[in-house]
Amino acid sequence: MKKTKILHIAIIIIGIIFIAIPVFHQNLWFDESYSVAISNHSYSEIWTIGGNDVHPVLYYWILHTLNLIFGCHILIYRLFSVLCLSLLGIIGYTHIRKDFGEKAGIFFSTFVFFLPVNVVYAGEIRMYSLVMLLVTLMSIYAYRIFKKNEQKQIKNWIIFGIMSLASAYTHYYGLMIAGLENVALFIIFLLEAIKEKKFTYNLKAFIISAVPQIVLYIPWIVSLLNQMDGVSKGFWINIHFPGTLYELLVFPFTGNLEDTYYVLAPLAIIFSLLIWGYMIYIYIVNKKDKELNPYKCSERFWLMIVLAACIVSVAMHRPIIYARYLLCVGGLFVFFISGTMAIKGKEKINIVVITTSIILSIMALCTLIQENYGTVDREFQTYVAQNIKEGDIFICSNEGSGFVVSAMYPNNKLYFYDINHWNVGPAYKAYGDTVYELDFLKEYSGRIWFINTTHYSLYEETSKLYNLKLIEKKEFSVEYKKYQYTLTLVEK
Repeated sequence: MKKTKILHIAIIIIGIIFIAIPVFHQNLWFDESYSVAISNHSYSEIWTIGGNDVHPVLYYWILHTLNLIFGCHILIYRLFSVLCLSLLGIIGYTHIRKDFGEKAGIFFSTFVFFLPVNVVYAGEIRMYSLVMLLVTLMSIYAYRIFKKNEQKQIKNWIIFGIMSLASAYTHYYGLMIAGLENVALFIIFLLEAIKEKKFTYNLKAFIISAVPQIVLYIPWIVSLLNQMDGVSKGFWINIHFPGTLYELLVFPFTGNLEDTYYVLAPLAIIFSLLIWGYMIYIYIVNKKDKELNPYKCSERFWLMIVLAACIVSVAMHRPIIYARYLLCVGGLFVFFISGTMAIKGKEKINIVVITTSIILSIMALCTLIQENYGTVDREFQTYVAQNIKEGDIFICSNEGSGFVVSAMYPNNKLYFYDINHWNVGPAYKAYGDTVYELDFLKEYSGRIWFINTTHYSLYEETSKLYNLKLIEKKEFSVEYKKYQYTLTLVEK
């Protein structure tokens, strides 16, 4: 076996271990709690509830399948995300190396495992690792179809079609990139058919691939329209310049977002400028090269997704441009950087970029270890586990902390007291019932957990109204996502 192959395999093995280090914990934050909560519902219920959420349902169906096999297990869900990112890194060896050369493959695998943003999101109980994998596979097989041209390649078309449909059912950014790539292939093959004045094999194959995708996505169109009409009224994304532009420039490399820093802000800026500057330098030096290679195509598809998100934001009058959503096309972004460095980069600068990325990934890993394995985090979980009883109910208001605890204990009923009228009741069926007043407590008998942050207490608002007896009140400020919990256990 060649040394380069051994090196590549070693990078993959070390990389898998590296991204798995921070995931062996039971903490959740709000978005993860939604994934966990909805996974406890049936496939049909997930379809109905998910139709009121802001994402399609394939990822939630997969979690439900894992739930049926292993039970509601947070670690299993995290390891599934790790598996998806690991498979993406392995693609560097099985696909990128084969199609684009050993150097491009090695660089691709290295950045998949040792780009700080991927380290941060590798174990999140969200759909990002999955959609990165699906979109990348879709794009690889789209390229193979294009390159082989008239050759009969049934396998490539089947895989492309499946990955395209799966991407669209996993995230709406996945839908956008699947739509763009399908349209691109259609235009290419249509022009080819016009030029040759015949119904070519490629155009026939495209139609055979596209029609099932469209037919199978039609059932979700109703849910999509419902989301655009209903969920958008309570949509939470805000565009704030220059903050949004800064996040779009920095997040793809570091995972830093809003007030969350896994890499120190000055280092994040320097690293981002280093890579962006290097890519621009390579482009300028090779500006006479007019060939549209697959690396340039990846970059342009990434930019088109940003542009498409901006256009949809304007059309809907609701912003959907959000740095974290660009993880969906993160595989294409890594491919663009890796391939450009491999064929056009300078060896010494390549070494600097890769070394810097590895060092910052280690920094991000250290931050994650501190955040994920904090002592207070374990104390909080232990306290709830030791005190929760069968039949206890949870009541929380418009704060993420209550939903996190509820997702950890799906057998205990949650009442979401929607005091701010978020218009999310149908989507939050994933957790339990949404109520707009607490008069049901007049007839209730039993133990109640009021869950809030330290800034607001439902217990103080309701104790005298409903004759509640305080058992214990505890406050926790955990490391994970800097969440605060006020747990007030009462009895009526």
